[in-house]
Amino acid sequence: MEIQPKKPSVKGPAEMFTGDVFFDVIAAPQPEPSRMRVNSVHFAPCARTAWHSHAVGQTLHVTEGVGLVQSRGGEILVMKAGDTVYTPPGEWHWHGAAPDHFMTHLAMWEAPAEGPESEWGDLVTDEEYGIK
Repeated sequence: MEIQPKKPSVKGPAEMFTGDVFFDVIAAPQPEPSRMRVNSVHFAPCARTAWHSHAVGQTLHVTEGVGLVQSRGGEILVMKAGDTVYTPPGEWHWHGAAPDHFMTHLAMWEAPAEGPESEWGDLVTDEEYGIK
């Protein structure tokens, strides 16, 4: 057993996020065989991820606020505190805060046995997000 001290919060990089996004690493790469990853991600209103996919899928659990999530080609869905969203392996999607709310979620995913955990694409435009 090992207690791991909290690491400093990290600002989400501009090539992966639009707006003010900070995350706290809860479970980083652990010794094999664990492949679990968990971040607590904090989004300011209108802040969001870029389009991305995860090799082994991703689960989001909203802990506070109101957010938006969309799979490529799908409709924008509203997620609220207590909601859990599962995105299957390889599905391109984005997620972030609603225009008038902060939102925090736990992002949970596993690393594949080989290859990259995630693939990142273009930033979500204001038009895609729903800002005219």
